[in-house]
Amino acid sequence: MIMAFVASPNWGFYGHRTINKMAVFTLPQKMLKLYKANINYVSDHAVDPDMRRYATKFEAIRHYIDIDQWDTIPFSKLPRDFNAALLKYGKLVLVNGTDSSEVRMTWDTDTTVTLKVQRSDVVVKQRDLLNYMRQELWPLYYEEEMKTDVVVAEYWLKKSINAGKYTQIVFIDQFSQHGILPYYLEMATNKLTNAFKSKNKADILKNSADIGHYIADAHVPLHTTTNYNGQLTDQVGIHAFWESRLPELFAEKEYDYFVGKAEYVADLQKYFWSIITDSHAYLDDVLDIEKSLSRTYPSDQQFCFEERLGMNTRVQCKEYAAAYHEAMQGMVEERMTASIKAVGDIWFTAWINAGSPDLSDLDTAPVEVEKIIINTNIKTREHEN
Repeated sequence: MIMAFVASPNWGFYGHRTINKMAVFTLPQKMLKLYKANINYVSDHAVDPDMRRYATKFEAIRHYIDIDQWDTIPFSKLPRDFNAALLKYGKLVLVNGTDSSEVRMTWDTDTTVTLKVQRSDVVVKQRDLLNYMRQELWPLYYEEEMKTDVVVAEYWLKKSINAGKYTQIVFIDQFSQHGILPYYLEMATNKLTNAFKSKNKADILKNSADIGHYIADAHVPLHTTTNYNGQLTDQVGIHAFWESRLPELFAEKEYDYFVGKAEYVADLQKYFWSIITDSHAYLDDVLDIEKSLSRTYPSDQQFCFEERLGMNTRVQCKEYAAAYHEAMQGMVEERMTASIKAVGDIWFTAWINAGSPDLSDLDTAPVEVEKIIINTNIKTREHEN
């Protein structure tokens, strides 16, 4: 099979591949045999999620969360439960044919929500509204519309919402477009856990490679902000500079990849949110240091042309990149090595949660790795180039 690779997305081919590869060596012996035999697979397929970005509208949002769209550290306003977050920032609309009426939601207390339906207020319990979301609307998340009959909503809410002439209620998702990364990490961990339970070698390796990518993305400060490419601070291009150019130049010779052994994660939700919080805490330095450096460094020495794939490509000069890298005092190395440890932790945790299945009887013959062709003609979002 021939597979296309998007040039320099996220940690870049080198970064994502290295993170998954080094994570293999954090694993215990009972897992290591399978992973080491297939180390080329889990490393080379670390870029698969990027290849799927434009195959479906649901892929790109798994790679980031514009968390400053909603709150500031420690992000206490943002529900950790995905369905609650969807509801809190989404919209319910009553419909009948082409006629519609918005249902305004006010989250009154920790236990109730007031629904303003036309001219009347209906107070419902949060848990009942969440049950309606989880049981009826969430299963339709990947469909064109998330809607049910009004009577279905009233069944879960345990009261009439005075819908009048309206027969259906539609949920409009206004949250996912700003990214769902920490929420999807929990889903991806469940997928890997189920793969271990079924002892399906192909699924284990595929889901291991995939979740390694998302975990690595979560460690990038620019994956946690609406200013993902410095477009709001006149720093367009900083995304690829920080997470692709710098590792490609300095990681192989300068970084220490010894991160210790994988450890069990008892509270996955807390673990994933701490990664996001830590990453976002670095954001100001990522932007401010580069901005300050660009003002003092000779402008004609900041960008150079290098040959890549037979073409002259404009990139940050090695000397300028070195100055930025040094000014951040090990930040990129810290996030990259933290990614390695986290990937190992989650692979190990998924295996434990699956009941620590014996993997020794699985065929450990290396899975053939498809040849990857770098395709520079694939259109990517602005901050990924």
